[in-house]
Amino acid sequence: MADPESPVDSLQAFFSSCPDMLFVAELDGRLRRTSDALERALGPVAARGATLASLVDDEADASSFEAAWGRLRASGDPVQLAVCFRDAHGGRRTLACSATRSPSGDAVYGSLRGVLTRTPEASPRSNLKARVLDHLAEHVSIGIWTTDREGVLLFSEGKGLRQCNIEPNQFVGMSVFELYKGYPITDSVRRSLVGEQTHSYEEVHGYHWESWVVPFRGDAGEIEGVLGISLNVTEAKNAEAELRSQLQQIENQRQVIRTLSMPIIEVWSGVLTLPMVGIMDSVRTADIMESLLGRIVEKQARFAILDLTGVEMVDTQVASHLIELVTAIRLLGAEGIVAGIKPNVAQTMVALGLDLSQITTQQNLRAALGHCIRKMSAERQLAPARADAAAGGAPSR
Repeated sequence: MADPESPVDSLQAFFSSCPDMLFVAELDGRLRRTSDALERALGPVAARGATLASLVDDEADASSFEAAWGRLRASGDPVQLAVCFRDAHGGRRTLACSATRSPSGDAVYGSLRGVLTRTPEASPRSNLKARVLDHLAEHVSIGIWTTDREGVLLFSEGKGLRQCNIEPNQFVGMSVFELYKGYPITDSVRRSLVGEQTHSYEEVHGYHWESWVVPFRGDAGEIEGVLGISLNVTEAKNAEAELRSQLQQIENQRQVIRTLSMPIIEVWSGVLTLPMVGIMDSVRTADIMESLLGRIVEKQARFAILDLTGVEMVDTQVASHLIELVTAIRLLGAEGIVAGIKPNVAQTMVALGLDLSQITTQQNLRAALGHCIRKMSAERQLAPARADAAAGGAPSR
């Protein structure tokens, strides 16, 4: 009867027959066991106790890999990231690396899969493209990032991220859906994973971002993840908020000036006067109409005097508005009186060909106020006689 295989022999046999690129590594990254597929892909050096980090063929990728492996060793949480390795033929392969701690915690189980690129020798055009992208990320306030199909960050760099105190690839291996739960960017990633390009604005890490997220497709056209570019627009947002605040302040000041430039004064019980000063235009006249009519209703005024003593000039449109204002005052049951009209203003009104016979005019404010007092006195004297007539009795003497 044959001796049963040891667990180590069984594991080695499985690795030898497995078509996937599998490995078992020490916590420090030294490879303990590798599958034949991994050795064929990365060369014999992968089977001689090398560390995975030593097989990485890109300085930025090496930094990302070391950071992710450090999190795996410290917290035990699984990691996933895309790393560019040197292959068995001296070229470069970008592989998706997945790794997790063993149940006993003293080793790491992992796999390399999904060959994305293989470039034995980079062309001058690709080198130029890489340099352009590097300079863009270095000098423009953006963050460039990618995820796999599960939303796990594979890459994140850019000046915009450093401005937020986020180190390059700091969150590589973490899920976007967990990191930014509740933020609009997660919805953008989900939509892009099914083929939709998105454009959104959000506030994250205390900064404002404008983000474009697009599907990241492989050579065969299948979606392998998403590519995101996030522009830090915090300065523009702050400038916009400051401008809005200044505009609001200006508008408040204008409102104060308008209020001061057309004070409505109750000079006698039931008598309002509105002194007008300066050059009247359509905007001021419209404001005057709204304010004065409101005060007439509020005070139950009997008379409203429009004092034009300080008005040097009006145009035909303003003159028409003044006549409309007097008509509106009459509709509210009050009497509108125009006082202090200057000769040139009177000529403008006459030139309009408007009917001025229904407008009461006085030489100045004093005359207008005297007119109002006389009319109110006469109305008070007639009030008892009207009351007796209404009751059917003889007029009182």
